[in-house]
Amino acid sequence: MLLTVARIGRAHGLRGEVALDLRTDEPEARLATGTVLPTDPPASGPLTVAGTRVQQGRWYVTFAEAGDRTAAEALRGVDLLVDVADEGDDEDAWYPHELAGLRAEHVDGRVLGEVVGLEHLPAHDALVLREPDGARTLVPFVRAIVPVVDVPGGRVVLDPPGGLLASDAANLVVSDETSGTSAGDDD
Repeated sequence: MLLTVARIGRAHGLRGEVALDLRTDEPEARLATGTVLPTDPPASGPLTVAGTRVQQGRWYVTFAEAGDRTAAEALRGVDLLVDVADEGDDEDAWYPHELAGLRAEHVDGRVLGEVVGLEHLPAHDALVLREPDGARTLVPFVRAIVPVVDVPGGRVVLDPPGGLLASDAANLVVSDETSGTSAGDDD
């Protein structure tokens, strides 16, 4: 099974180096020098990792097939893939294809919709939820909001704060703490 381990970002410098948007917890193993990676779209690869470096938490890679900035710029947006077996050894790790199609239930048992995908955001991943009325909602994929992921049972359990879901917009709680005033101030 082919899974995305990184998406190629902008070119960096003149010698073909590119920034990566990682999708793996094991970049050292997946992006080791000499590794040949299939690509999506397939016409862009396969690509051979010629070197890697990390600067301020950001991964940069050079590929044997892209020796200059022009070639590196042509790779922007290409997904790097890896062929993996269904390992299942980490109980807190799920692939996007395993989450898509799961029924989303509230902790009280109500059906809230269906998971239709996973988006990789800067702070954390978010489940893409299609609610029964068709609304598309991003749900932070954190344990406090998604306490149960039951892939064999075909469901995820959500404990969303008031107003997170479109169907619950009337219960949105807005705090006035950041304005620096209290309700009784008439300055």
